Amino acid sequence: MNDWIHIGIWTAAIGIVFGILWYKGQIQSLAVYVSETRDELKKCAWPSWEELKGSTALIIIMVALLGGFVVLIDAVLFKTSFHPLLQGAAIILAVVLLNLNSKRQ
Repeated sequence: MNDWIHIGIWTAAIGIVFGILWYKGQIQSLAVYVSETRDELKKCAWPSWEELKGSTALIIIMVALLGGFVVLIDAVLFKTSFHPLLQGAAIILAVVLLNLNSKRQ
């Protein structure tokens, strides 16, 4: 019985909101918006099935390459950040690279 009360309250609330929106003309505005959106989408150039398959394959390959790159960099940074000798080597390398870069400029 308690569930029916909740359903009745929600139905009444949704009905009231719909009635207010209808009275203020918002439902008509929404219908115009949907109609104009459909007209604009008809003007779009949609890809063919072959173009879609090619683009999807390219995206999958690029995501895999980027994921591999992130895993590689993460592994290197993990190894260097937890090994004291490698931490020192990384700091020295960074200082040397920064000095070389500043001399070029």
